[in-house]
Amino acid sequence: MDASRQTLVGELGRALQRYQRSVQAFDDEVGRAMGLGPADLRCLDWLTEGPLTAGQLSVATGLRPAATTALVDRLVARGLIERTSSPTDRRQVLVQLTDEGRRQTWAYYGPLVAAGAPLLAELSEEQLTFMRDYLSTITDITERHRERVEGERG
Repeated sequence: MDASRQTLVGELGRALQRYQRSVQAFDDEVGRAMGLGPADLRCLDWLTEGPLTAGQLSVATGLRPAATTALVDRLVARGLIERTSSPTDRRQVLVQLTDEGRRQTWAYYGPLVAAGAPLLAELSEEQLTFMRDYLSTITDITERHRERVEGERG
């Protein structure tokens, strides 16, 4: 690899690290503002994509089932999420955001989304496709290594 490409790859790596730290710091600040811990906030984040079972939430948040139940109980008590019956299997219970949970979450993340929209509007479909695919690929790499570390932990 030539020196200029090596420099650019290093700069990209540092930019990704700064971005990751910035996102984590923003999430931490939102959590403090909402009076929520990191797992609580992760739960709300996952539920923005739609209802999940408690088991799916347990996997998504990395919590044990008992801790997931306590987390769900806390967020239900705060009025941010609710338990509902599955429309396809009445025996299955789903967890979903309430309107209040959606409102509170969007109050913090909505302005961030709105601020980023003009940047994305400047990009071509080809550039957006590249970014989507790149982020998807590096996410898969991160997940594989998270699983590796989890496996080493025993």
